[in-house]
Amino acid sequence: MASYDRFHAVVPAAGIGARVGAAVPKQYLELAGRSLLQWSVRALLTAPFIETVVVVVAPGDTLAGELVGHWPRVQVHAVGGASRRDSVLAGLRAAGAGWQPGDWVLVHDAARPALSLAALNRLRAGLQDDPVGGLLALPVSDTVKQAPAGQPRVERTVSREGLWLAQTPQMFRHGLLLAALTDHPGVTDEAGAMEAAGHVPRLIEGERHNFKVTTADDLRLMGAWLSALAEGGDGGAVDGDHGAEGTAARPFAGPAQGRSE
Repeated sequence: MASYDRFHAVVPAAGIGARVGAAVPKQYLELAGRSLLQWSVRALLTAPFIETVVVVVAPGDTLAGELVGHWPRVQVHAVGGASRRDSVLAGLRAAGAGWQPGDWVLVHDAARPALSLAALNRLRAGLQDDPVGGLLALPVSDTVKQAPAGQPRVERTVSREGLWLAQTPQMFRHGLLLAALTDHPGVTDEAGAMEAAGHVPRLIEGERHNFKVTTADDLRLMGAWLSALAEGGDGGAVDGDHGAEGTAARPFAGPAQGRSE
């Protein structure tokens, strides 16, 4: 990794999070005194090597700007699309000419608020000499069963050898990622776009607590983890961020628009 390498981040946050069953988009649910979005953006800001964090929200969404738009190094763009790919691509384009093709871009889910600085440093170090980039991921440890579509019956046991669960951030060069997302609209994550473009992303081992909040059970588990972080002194505020006590998931009064995820 050259001394002049630059790093940026994109946080797609235009979805509604239908599976969590909340009245507002899940990125605005509050756990341990902050919204999921604030926790996730703050996690990226703990890495001093990340110059800019671009948060992409749905058109008309002004709440993200109120929550994190005044934080150092953060930009909020209401240009989100119907899919994750659309939102990330819009964020890359909204960043403007200041981002160069050789810059690194880390794409991180707004619903993964427990990302650690150690994981960010490990991702950076693991990809420093990689020509493509890669992502945080976890090797599958449970036995995997496959069922026929729509039938809760075991069809076969799948070998977990070589299987990994993708996490975020996913980190790639700006130019390669922009081209891959432009050319492959049907992908579900950035690594998938890079694979479709013929590249082979590298896997960097992540952390179990860096899971994506998708269901109500996830909210309870994440609430306990974030509360422990806050009580242990790891939940300190960035400039302009004023955390509060509490662990229950509470909604901010935000717009319920955009895609389901």
